[in-house]
Amino acid sequence: MTDARRHAPATARNSEPIAAILRDALPAAGTVLEVASGSGEHAIFFARAFPALDWIPSDPDPLAIASIRAWAESARLPNLRPPLLIDAAARDWPIDRADAMLCINMVHISPWDATVGLMRNAGKLLAKGAPLILYGPYIQQGVETAPSNLAFDDNLRQRDARWGLRKLEDVVALAAGEGLTLDAVHPMPANNLIVPFRKG
Repeated sequence: MTDARRHAPATARNSEPIAAILRDALPAAGTVLEVASGSGEHAIFFARAFPALDWIPSDPDPLAIASIRAWAESARLPNLRPPLLIDAAARDWPIDRADAMLCINMVHISPWDATVGLMRNAGKLLAKGAPLILYGPYIQQGVETAPSNLAFDDNLRQRDARWGLRKLEDVVALAAGEGLTLDAVHPMPANNLIVPFRKG
């Protein structure tokens, strides 16, 4: 039988730095919806790191869903829920609520409509004070963009004209329209940021 598990090399490098920020940003208990989980390796790492939280991975790609299921089968973590097939751009998602949401490396590798949908559904699913936490590279006003990020942005746009690094102020404005307020900006390794929002 072919192993459906996918491997994302960046996951091994960034999981612990991300978890260090999540320890302060996530609630002590409840349900975390991870949007665009990709290979599922982050879901395994974080479900193991935060045993008091129920972790729900999701992705729009059936092959990613198969990878998540395969990783989950090997890990057998009691707090890791079955993955949901979610297109972030969709108006309605197959979930009623979440106590927190996490989205890693989606905003720049998807059409802007995916970020619009992410914010719209975060506004609907999250209770007052609950976090939406984004991770990835952004362009910040008044901050010089690293040459490696500029090259990455160019590469993304060549692959798909709808992709590319987003201006952080555009993401913040979009979030504000859905009742989400920027909580902090955390610089991370490899010129990435963690950007937590809170539902007002």
